[in-house]
Order: sequence, then structure tokens, then C-alpha cells
Amino acid sequence: MIPHITDAIKERVRQVGQTADIAIVEIGGTVGDIESLPFLEAVRQLGNEVGPQNALFIHLTLVPYLKAAGEVKTKPTQHSVKELRAIGIQPHIILCRTDRPLPQGIKRKISLFCNVPQDAVFTAIDVEKSIYEVPLNFQREGVDEKVIELLNIWTGAPHLERWEEIVHTLREPKQSVRVAMVGKYVNLVDSYKSLNEALVHGGIANDCAVEVEYVDAETIERDGLAAALPSVDAILVPGGFGDRGIEGKIEAIRYARESKIPYFGICLGMQLAMIEFGRHVCGLADATSGEFAANGQHRVIDLMPDQHEVQTLGGTMRLGAYPCKIEPGTKAHEAYQQTSISERHRHRYEFNNAYREQFEKSGVRFSGLSPEGRLVEMVELPEHPWFLGCQFHPEFKSRPMQPHPLFRSFIKAALASKASGSNG
Repeated sequence: MIPHITDAIKERVRQVGQTADIAIVEIGGTVGDIESLPFLEAVRQLGNEVGPQNALFIHLTLVPYLKAAGEVKTKPTQHSVKELRAIGIQPHIILCRTDRPLPQGIKRKISLFCNVPQDAVFTAIDVEKSIYEVPLNFQREGVDEKVIELLNIWTGAPHLERWEEIVHTLREPKQSVRVAMVGKYVNLVDSYKSLNEALVHGGIANDCAVEVEYVDAETIERDGLAAALPSVDAILVPGGFGDRGIEGKIEAIRYARESKIPYFGICLGMQLAMIEFGRHVCGLADATSGEFAANGQHRVIDLMPDQHEVQTLGGTMRLGAYPCKIEPGTKAHEAYQQTSISERHRHRYEFNNAYREQFEKSGVRFSGLSPEGRLVEMVELPEHPWFLGCQFHPEFKSRPMQPHPLFRSFIKAALASKASGSNG
């Protein structure tokens, strides 16, 4: 919520010479829903166990404005707090989600009927451009000061200069790029929420706005690439499971490779890039994945040999963080500026090592491998301005103040593509 609160807690713990686990827990949903009751009971017990000044309950509630009546209504807030108190949780702070500043009279009313001090009732006003404006708004409201007061924490003044720079970049970027995200869940764009934010972070690192064009891979299959893919500065194919829309994604990848447009393939996007390369460069016309064709002749993407006997489906998945060694002199190394990294995975199939030599001779560089060299983690095409695929999910580690190196490099390449006019 407020960037420096957690640091303040850690500093306080360090000063008193203690060790402690620090956590911010968010429970979504609506108070009173049966689905959330076990979680609310858990945090009630937690607050009771750790005691006062070690736990803080912040309630985010809706304060709607009724246009017909010309006023905001506090009844939803009153009822939600009543429900919380009925199960043993008394909020310490109330954040009022609203589309306009709340007058002191409304805050006083909420304070009175919700048993919360008036100086602990804050406006959580809607923001215009970006959610990254929210911490600055909360700081101006004094939410951070109230938090450290209630937790009895000492801390210095907040340093939000970098955060303000981020918001300024988002409001007034110096330039912009258009990125096509070719997938099959484009009608529900929140499916790609982590990717969207990572692209925004990459834009922040380049003082650039990123406009994402969502392209349905099945539309490419039905209407053709020219009709379905708009003029863009870069193309990204995200992860996913199943064979729906696969051929449309492969067509988009081929276009990016042949037209020298920056391409970023993540998880399945990397695997499809190798299938496309196998078909159109290596001469393997029926190159495929074991996920789509279990008996295909040229399964350039497949289960590893030691996975074939695993009967439980989840047992074949590679989940969590794994180390990776990066080859010097590659685009990957240029982005990371280091040779050893760790990234998070969620996938089942791998590049088939039986084809590694053939692909290398045809122009693929395996720029990232597992430490023992057994698993392909990153691929790229040295003859292409920026064509890179990774088996992991870099979007999971990207932050607004620490954009992931690959997204930073990808957006930088998109800017170069736009400047050169290679996108047509």
C-alpha cells in the first residue's frame, strides 16, 4: 500500500534487536460471503495471538455516490463494519473507495457509526491514469502516518521521489510503442494482468508508454495475418496450455522473425518459436510439441525422458524458482548483465535435446541453460535485432521500481524498431 511501511517495520525490528516475520495479508471478496469466512476467522485469531500493536486491521469499503440523490451513501460501509465486528474484527483504519473527495461530515458519520476514530477514516479516491498513483494519494491523506502510529513504529520521513517519477512518466511519457500480444484469452485481458504490468514496467524504464494490442490467435487462423495483426512495433506471445489458436500464434511468430520485428516468447511462446523455426528454417515441416501431437514425428518440444513414466499429471510440471546460466555475448546477457539468474517456472514440456545440435547449426543460440546444461531455458536468434524466448515467467518478478531486465530490453528494442520503421 505505502512503499516505505514494510521497510519501516523492518528497521524498527532491527533497532530493538529482535527478529520477526512481517506480512501484509489481503482478503478479497465481500464481508458476509461464506467463501471468505475461514480467512477472516484466521486473521481474527492471528490478531488475538500477536496482540495489540502487532496486528492492524484495515477495511477497504465502497462509499458510492448516488447521482439521483446528489450524495454519497455510508450505509454499505456501516453494514460491512457491522458484519466484521460480529465475527470479532474491529477495523483500526477504514479506507473509503469513492470517486470524489469525502467531506469531513461524511468521515465523521462513518467514524461515529463504525466505532473508528475520525482521523482513521481515509478517502481512497479513484485514480485517472494508473494504480501507481494510489500510494502517493494515500501518503497525502496520511494513511502511512496512521499505520506507523497504530503499530508504534518509529521511522523517518518517506522518500517517494522515485515513486513520483514513475507516476510522472506514466502521465507524460516522452514516447510510446505498440506491442501486439497474441493469445487466446484476449477477451478477458485480466488473464494477462502480470504481463500487462511487466510491460508497463518496461515502459517506465524507457520513459515510454506501452500500448498493448490484444490479438486473438484464432482470428489470425480464420482471417489471415494481414487482416488480424495491426501495425505494431513488437510482438509478444505469452504462456498457456492446450492447442487452441496455436497455428495463429505460429504465424505471428513467423512474421516477427521474417520481418525483423522484436519478438518475445514466454513459456509456450518460446516453445512455439522453436516449432516455427523447426518448420520453416530447419526443414522439419511437421515440427510440433508432444502436448499437441503425442505421436508426432518431430516433437521438438516434448517431455523429458525421465518424465514419461510419471503417471500423476501434476508430477511432470516444473514449478517454482530454478537457476539458469546465461551465455556471455547474448541478448540475454546484455539484458541481465550477469551469468547466473533464478526465475520462476510453471510448465510441463521442454525443448527436445535431440534437436539441439540441428537448431544451433541453423542459427538458434541457446543463451540460457540449466546449470548442468540439461534444460534449455532461453533461446534467441543472433541475426535478428531482438528475438528471444524464455521457458520461465519473468513477469512474476517485475516491479515498477525494478522492471524485469527482459521487459526493459524488449521495450527498448520496440522503440528501436519504431525509430527504424521496420514495422512497416
